[in-house]
Formats: sequence, structure tokens, C-alpha cells
Amino acid sequence: MKRVLVTGGGGFVGSNIVRQLCQEGIECLVLGRSHYPEIEALGVRCLQGDICNPAFLLDCCRDVDTVFHVAALAGIWGRWEDYYRINVQGTENVLAACTKNKVRHLVYTSTPSVVFNGKDIVNGDEQLPYANRFLCHYARSKVMAEKMVLERSGKELLSCAIRPHLVWGPGDPHLIPRLLERGRQRQLKKVGNCTNLVDISYVENVAEAHILAAKNLETKGTASGQPYFISQGEPVNLWDWIDELFQRMDIPRIDSCVPFSLAYAAGTVLEGLHRVFKPAKEPKMTRFLAEQLAKSHFFSIARAQHDLGYKVRISTEEGMERLYRSL
Repeated sequence: MKRVLVTGGGGFVGSNIVRQLCQEGIECLVLGRSHYPEIEALGVRCLQGDICNPAFLLDCCRDVDTVFHVAALAGIWGRWEDYYRINVQGTENVLAACTKNKVRHLVYTSTPSVVFNGKDIVNGDEQLPYANRFLCHYARSKVMAEKMVLERSGKELLSCAIRPHLVWGPGDPHLIPRLLERGRQRQLKKVGNCTNLVDISYVENVAEAHILAAKNLETKGTASGQPYFISQGEPVNLWDWIDELFQRMDIPRIDSCVPFSLAYAAGTVLEGLHRVFKPAKEPKMTRFLAEQLAKSHFFSIARAQHDLGYKVRISTEEGMERLYRSL
């Protein structure tokens, strides 16, 4: 890799990829919706624009050998039109720009939600089929986008997909802040029997996995057309992990618990009410969230270890200490 483009390079995962690339002396361009002073201070050029603009993307990919397509509309609530435009059509635009500019390698940031069908997943691997029922537009749009990326991997453009699960760490603008906010407001209840195990992923490990994937595409090429689950390698009990986080941050322990069936029913009702009366505001509970909070979902990282040489360099314990210090 000599010159790379990172879409969404100002975001949480994207910025960590950029920092690691800069440490290796690789020239980086960042495509984002704004300029990012901390990223530009690394000597990175920020290209301000929209991945939904094909002409802009075509120009961004000129003289680039590798693209990390990290940009996406995340979340579990919103309009399908927005998720489709950004996650599906945006990815189509990235693929077209890569092809026209003869970019050789593409690493796509996906999600384990593409295989989540509402049931427990215990040590699942990449043989799991794509989900066929969707309770949030994000998962559905990411399935469509990942399929495009992997199906088009060939001689002209080698591509693969990275599926990190519950990414966290210093600077996290999503998972940890939302947990802390709900905890402080006493708005979080335990769901189900509280024995569910889930994967978590420290952001620096996730960033390294992306770079290892790009290096594989550049050399061996065995990652071409393949998806890879990425995590800490050992699942955690979701509610024990949250309890420890709250304890360290002096937030009251979650004492109340509701059955999964009740949380799911509440999600059904709230979704219906919000669609009618508050379509722009995310409900406090949805069916997808109820399943995520009550079910086990953790995956094997054996394929990433074998193909990419992925290792968990920052342990969960060390990552949590770094997180606490940052908070």
C-alpha cells in the first residue's frame, strides 16, 4: 500500500485505521462529511463530500491503490430510504469508482448483524447464512452492501469484508456514551435471563484487522471474496460487563430485569407509536434491541487468525483500563 482512501476516516473506526496507516508511513486520504483537524494534523488530506455523489467519489479514488470503505449510516432507527441511499447506493458508488480508477484492493467494514436472525449464535463462523428477517434497516442494508462487495471481488478488484462486533474504546461516540447516559438516567433494564454471552471488540484491534486484510489482498490474495468476524476472541457476559462499567463510573447498578417476551412486546408497541407520532425519534426499546440485549451472539475468529494473521494485541482488561482513563 502506498496511497489509500478511507471513507468515513473521521469516524471512530475510520480514524483509528488512519492513525495506524500513518504510523506505517502510508499516504492517506480521508473522505468525510467535514474536515477533521486531529486527522489533518497527522498530514492527512481530508476530502469533504458525500459517498452518494458518484462524480466526487470518482475523483477521490484517482491514483489510489487501496480503499477502506468504513463510512455508513449506523443505528437501529430511521427511514429505509436513508439507509438504502448511504449504505447500499453509497457502496455501489465506491465499487464503481474503484473499478473505473483501477483500484486494486477494497476492504469493507461490515457487521455481524448481517447473520443475526433473532436466535442465539454460539461460536458462529463465516459459514452462517445471511439473515432473512430484519428488525432494523441497518442490518438489511448492510447485507445488501456486503453481498455486492464480496460478489464483485475478482481479478480487477480484490475485496473482503470485516465484521467487528460491538466496537468500543477511548473516543467511542456511540456504544459507551449511550450505555452511560441510560445508566445515569436509570433508563436501562436487564432483559432476559442475563446469561447471554456477546463479543466485544477493542477499536485498535479492529483497525489492525482492516489493515491486515488489505495486506493480504495485496500479497497472498486469499482474503478475496471472504468475510471475517473480528472480536476480542473471548465473549463476555453482557450484563456483567455493563455492571462492571457502571461500577467503575460510579453509576448505580441495574437492579430491575424484564422478561424477553415483555421487552419484545414493548418494542413492538413503541415502534408502532413512534412511526405514527414521532417517526424521527428512536424508541427507548425496539424488537431488534430486545433481541440484542437478551440473546447470545459471539463468533469464532479462527478464519481471521488463519488468513490474516489477526491477533488480539489489546486485551479486554487493558482496553477497559484505557477506556476508564479516557473517561
